[in-house]
Amino acid sequence: QVQLVESGGGLVQAGGSLRLSCAASANIFSFSAMGWYRQAPGKQRELVALITRGDYTNYGDSVKGRFTISRDNAKNTVYLQANNLKPEDTAIYSCYADRSAGRYWGQGTQVTVSS
Repeated sequence: QVQLVESGGGLVQAGGSLRLSCAASANIFSFSAMGWYRQAPGKQRELVALITRGDYTNYGDSVKGRFTISRDNAKNTVYLQANNLKPEDTAIYSCYADRSAGRYWGQGTQVTVSS
């Protein structure tokens, strides 16, 4: 069973930065894509960013230009660098990984941005 463990969430002031990490228990080359979703209270879950095995990246419109997704294959870890954070970025951020057999999810990490 694949495990994804997120870390790096926390409380930050508006304009600040955080780096979220998603460490996988498997070789991340085995996943066709990995990425991050977020969900704020009372709102629908939205895609934040994804990165494919071939290093194609895509971002949600609300984070383009501020967030960057990257991967460290040697550490089996995907990162989400979040800069210029805004109060509306407050949410639970969850990492996912895709294989042909299905999608795996992490437990989520809370990001809170104060104004």
